[in-house]
Amino acid sequence: MRTSRYSDSQIMAILKQAEAGTPVPDLCREHGMSSASFYKWRAKFGGMDASLMSRLKELEDENRRLKKMYADVQLQADVLKEAINKKMVRPSRRREMAQRAVATKGLSIRQACAAFAISQTCYRYQPLLSSENAEIADWLIRLTHNQRAWGFGLCFMYLRNVKNYGWNHKRVYRIYRNLELNLRIKPHKRLVRETPEPLVVPTSPNDMWCMDFMHDQLSDGRSVRLFNVLDDFNREGLGIDVDFSLPAERVIRSLNQIIEWRGQPRAIRCDNGPELISAKLMAWAAQRGILIAHIQPGKPQQNAYVERYNRTVRHEWLGQYLFTDLAEMQDHATRWLWTYNNDRPNMGLGGITPKQKLAQMA
Repeated sequence: MRTSRYSDSQIMAILKQAEAGTPVPDLCREHGMSSASFYKWRAKFGGMDASLMSRLKELEDENRRLKKMYADVQLQADVLKEAINKKMVRPSRRREMAQRAVATKGLSIRQACAAFAISQTCYRYQPLLSSENAEIADWLIRLTHNQRAWGFGLCFMYLRNVKNYGWNHKRVYRIYRNLELNLRIKPHKRLVRETPEPLVVPTSPNDMWCMDFMHDQLSDGRSVRLFNVLDDFNREGLGIDVDFSLPAERVIRSLNQIIEWRGQPRAIRCDNGPELISAKLMAWAAQRGILIAHIQPGKPQQNAYVERYNRTVRHEWLGQYLFTDLAEMQDHATRWLWTYNNDRPNMGLGGITPKQKLAQMA
């Protein structure tokens, strides 16, 4: 409000001169004011002294300030009432609502920041866009499309340890969440049981292998079997053989082929299947000096490395595709085995691949 150039004492003196009989035109000419100002003063301050006049002005200023405060509070309440059904947990979301209120509701920046509980620094923040974010998003989309069973952990370990990108895990996870790539994991009810004995981890390659069978079907319903061999030291898949029948002779042939390029193991752990307790397999192992370590019946956790490997085989490719014949399934198994050993980070190894673990040992 514009301040008057006449003080309270000057106004009271002019009014007293008028009460004493001085004509109004003479007063206006003497003090350089209009007659309208005089009559306004007389209507407002007539009969008052200087103290009452000062108190009246203070009350008017206080009333004006309270009205402005009430209008601000009411406007903030109207804005919050409109946004009450919208989720405003993240600061970025509250910043968006505050900017919308300033643009459409006429709030000042100060009022909008107070209404949505953010600082003016947060309101004026402009995120720095990086071209690397688009590259990270492209990598994540390709990885989750090609490897549907991979979660964030495997994707990040692949980018960090296999591709040697130095992106921070929080940055990668933020983009992963914004792309809505999260896997929905159904919680399982855990049974209370005794803690099993931890498996002994070999200290060198070819110290202990493990092997097991899996079952599946072709698209026409014919049953097939898979024979998996794993090195416990670096969790490297040594071979996947696919056929309608895998007797002991076929198991021996597969093991001989692996030994030709990998070397001979000290021992092989397996369950008590008919092919794995046959006299032919035991004679072959005795001839080569290999120990066949059978687990206790009904305790598959004693062969946990290959059981965990079987789950990966099932979830990452065997359960995702329909195969028409053995050749197609064997070709897919061979290509996936190379990816598992060279590109897929293994959480049991600290996020590196089996080949990287083998290279560290070498």
